[in-house]
Formats: sequence, C-alpha cells, structure tokens
Amino acid sequence: MAERKPVPQGLKLALDFGPLVVFFAAFFLLRDHPVRFGGETYGGFVLATAVFVPVLMLSMAVLWRLSGHLAPMQVATLILVTVFGGLSVWFNDPRFFKMKPTLIYLLFAGLLGFGLLRGKPWLQLVMDGAIPMRPEGWTILTKRLVGFFLFLAVANEVIWRNFSDATWVNFKTFGLTVLLMGFFAAQSPLFTRFAPEDSDKPEA
Repeated sequence: MAERKPVPQGLKLALDFGPLVVFFAAFFLLRDHPVRFGGETYGGFVLATAVFVPVLMLSMAVLWRLSGHLAPMQVATLILVTVFGGLSVWFNDPRFFKMKPTLIYLLFAGLLGFGLLRGKPWLQLVMDGAIPMRPEGWTILTKRLVGFFLFLAVANEVIWRNFSDATWVNFKTFGLTVLLMGFFAAQSPLFTRFAPEDSDKPEA
C-alpha cells in the first residue's frame, strides 16, 4: 500500500471545494452567453458542467499525487460526476448532471445500509477513520447518515424538478454543503460520548 502523505489543510480544502466554486462561477458567467457548436446551442448549465468535470478530475489527480490516496467517497463521486457530467454535455441535457447528486446519495445510503444489515458499519472505512470513535458510535452515526442521505436525495429531486437552474446551482453549491456541515456539527455529542478515551466510563 502506498504511503499516505499529509496535505496542508488549506490546500486540501481548496482541492475539495475549488471545483464546485468554479462550477458556480462558470454557470453565472455563461448562463446568458449560449454557445452554438455543431448545430447545437449549449446553455450556461451545460457549459459550466463541461468546465467542472475536467477541473474536478485535475483536482483529484493533484490530491492523489500529493497524498498518495483518495477516499472511497471521493472516487465514487469522481466516477459519477464524470459519467453523468459527460452525458449532460454529450446530449446537451442538464438533467443528467442534476440527477447525479440523487444517485450519489442513494448509492451511499444503500451501501451503508447494506453494511449495517451485515453488522459492519462501513462508514469508518468511507471516512478514512477520520473521527476516532468506538464501534457503537459508528453504528449510530451510520444509521443517522443513511437517513440523512435519503433526505438529501429527495431534496435534490424536488429542487431540480421544480425550480430554476440558478436555484439548483445555489442549492448544489451552498445548500448541500451547509446541510452536510450542519449534520456533522450536530453529531458532536455523539463523537464525545463514544470517544475512545471515554471507553472506560459508564455511558449515560
């Protein structure tokens, strides 16, 4: 196994969120400037997707080169973004790319749920063991995250099917990020309760 090398936190955040910021900026810069190519007119959403996919690939390549490692969640996201982003550009149809978050969240919920049924909370593997916690805590967190991913999948479907491209882009760029950060922030009591150093203390 290749040695995992540390990446400065600021650079890692830039590589993780930079492509999403690029997509947001490209959409709002290009949405009023459609491009005609090969008999097709490509709107701002598809053009922004065409920018986003290679930027994400480059970002993940740099992260892999610097750290020698990509998390399973990052690999799955990269594959789905490439496939559904490519379909959106190829068919000049934004719907493929808008459905991508729904499929990602359903995939994660399904995999984590299957792991729970087998008595194996796979969340620790998916998150690279980034949070030190006892097995009971990982089981509880996995159950909560399965429900949360299902909620996000439904929310994405409701928004892309009923609202404008601009609304979906704002939701994708800011809404999903804030919801994910809020979810994990709300789990702080769980992280504290099941921290490894508290394993010898009675549970409340």
